Amino acid sequence: MVALNSDNTARRAPAIWRTMLNIDRGLVNLVGRLTVTGRVPAQLRGKPLLMAANHIGVFDAFVLMAACKRIGINPRFMLAGGILDAPVIGPALRVSGHLRVDRKHAGTAVGQFAEAVEAMKTTREPIIVYPEGRISHDPGLWPERGKTGAARLALAAGVPVIPISQWGAHEAVYWGTETVNGPADLVPLARSGLSAPLRRPRFRVHFGDPVDLSEIEPERPGAGVRAHAKIMQAITDGLVPLRRDELDRPRFHDPTRPTDTVSPWKPKSSL
Repeated sequence: MVALNSDNTARRAPAIWRTMLNIDRGLVNLVGRLTVTGRVPAQLRGKPLLMAANHIGVFDAFVLMAACKRIGINPRFMLAGGILDAPVIGPALRVSGHLRVDRKHAGTAVGQFAEAVEAMKTTREPIIVYPEGRISHDPGLWPERGKTGAARLALAAGVPVIPISQWGAHEAVYWGTETVNGPADLVPLARSGLSAPLRRPRFRVHFGDPVDLSEIEPERPGAGVRAHAKIMQAITDGLVPLRRDELDRPRFHDPTRPTDTVSPWKPKSSL
């Protein structure tokens, strides 16, 4: 497991983060057309809450932020230490209360997990995680197998999980490359991103019902695997209606995205 910082306390979202969310909303409206369905129940607001989303493109975090803003919540993300340590954007994100994922954190795995649980218990804004850990490599862009960390965190912290299904953000900006080694690697992203306002892709985000993990006992062997499966299945179930007319492959072809894995969650009707 990874370690998280626990700077998040019960307070209003910092002004800098509210400003960034407002700017993001304008950006998303410029690039495409956003449709949001579902909701986060009132009884879950202002309390520790984990929101798990599928990962379909480099622009989808911006779409998720805009979708959350539309339904009146200010989400935080679990972010890699490298992002939070980056110049310019890093300091702004650090003071915004995001949770830090630091795989180089010293200490035992048990200690790191306990730290993560405590951080999750103390946050008062929804925390968005990507259980897949990366943009899907499945040819149909269905969710990858993913990792159990988020599910185990939710079980141990005793927090509800809201599945978020999204579609369309992959059309805004190309996947690009795994690592950026020079300006040439940014060209596909720049070309696709600059043409997006002309193409006006439709972004669809659905907030599903809380995943029922009540029958899973955290102490039982395999609890994380079972909880993870339920979360991923809920994400996939919510994704089907969003892409009803392109269940097999995305209509939008991104020549830069790898397609070297097979989703275990892909609906049988689309196989």
